Amino acid sequence: MKFLYIYLLVINVVAFCLYGLDKWKAKHNRWRISEATLILSAVIGGSLGAFCGMNLFRHKTKHKKFMIGVPVILVIQIAVGYFLYLWI
Repeated sequence: MKFLYIYLLVINVVAFCLYGLDKWKAKHNRWRISEATLILSAVIGGSLGAFCGMNLFRHKTKHKKFMIGVPVILVIQIAVGYFLYLWI
């Protein structure tokens, strides 16, 4: 169980940093992080970090797949976590 908590902490920090880094790259005309990578970081457990990064850096907030997708992923992950908590 401890491994799961460490994994979730790390992946959320990584997702948060990816959104910040991509915003910085967008402002400085640098090679960008793909949208697929940003969404994947949320899907594999970093949805809270992705959501916070989107809002703090105001990044990808005009893209419906991010503004709808990331919160939906977050809610699903919270629900799955809650049900797993009840069953374990």
